[in-house]
Amino acid sequence: MQQSEEQTLHLVGVGVTHSIAPEMHNYIAKSLGLPWTFYATECPTLDDVVTLAKKSTTSGLVVTMPYKNTIMKHLDETDDLATIIGACNNVYYKDDDRRRLCGTNTDWRGVKGCLLEKGEEKDRTSTERPASALIVGAGGASRAAVYALANQLHCPTIYILNRDDQEVESLINDSRRLPAIPKIIHVKTLAEAESLATPYYIVGTVPDFEPSTESELAVASILKHFLSRSEKGVLLDMCFKPRRTRMIKLAEQLDWPCVEGTHVIGYQIEEQWRLWAGEERLQKLDREGAWNVLLKAAENSKGINF
Repeated sequence: MQQSEEQTLHLVGVGVTHSIAPEMHNYIAKSLGLPWTFYATECPTLDDVVTLAKKSTTSGLVVTMPYKNTIMKHLDETDDLATIIGACNNVYYKDDDRRRLCGTNTDWRGVKGCLLEKGEEKDRTSTERPASALIVGAGGASRAAVYALANQLHCPTIYILNRDDQEVESLINDSRRLPAIPKIIHVKTLAEAESLATPYYIVGTVPDFEPSTESELAVASILKHFLSRSEKGVLLDMCFKPRRTRMIKLAEQLDWPCVEGTHVIGYQIEEQWRLWAGEERLQKLDREGAWNVLLKAAENSKGINF
């Protein structure tokens, strides 16, 4: 590929127009000397994503909801990470005899980075909490969270709060591919939660919405129960529309250290750009500058500050 050729990068999904990622990625492209432009591109269907991925002017994709699982069967190749996690959030290309669409998962790097931002693993192990972790949700983003928690942060048991039983069963089946297979417990009732140890890590992976159905209210009640205990850990809400979600507000009121979802973006940039632009160009990456642009964009965004 000619590096002087105009190329594009895209965040693809549904409801992505509020994204703060373009400013940061465009800053990185400029710092690397690449005439590439990053866009938040609304894709109403999976076909729209695939069409964009196959365009010769596309240099990479960040894939978000609801396509992290479904995009995989349309790629020429997925690496071990995407395969064992069961979700792809990053599409890149290999130039051999033909341009191959490849997929990986970098979300887990964001989860791990955020949780270690306000919580050392030694603090968790010193508290002797056998449960270790809790995830709210069982969709595409939850798979990266399970991998980060079980295989990077050594959590042997993970609680899941989710309104749909079948989604949790699918998550459990996918987790059996992991090198370190966690014990996953679908916590459905407050009575069940009361008999379980307090998790140290809590990760939210669902959109921010007011619970209304019986199952949604049950999830909210169980989460509040865990957060209300005297033992505290670290909470990350991967949702950042709004930045200060209901989950983060509640957790902070109950004295939990919290990390907002915008930081998940920052912890992935090195691996994403290594795959898009190559190892050699990555050496020129201005990491501190990129983070500063990201944090400023988050602070100034009208789309996520409300």
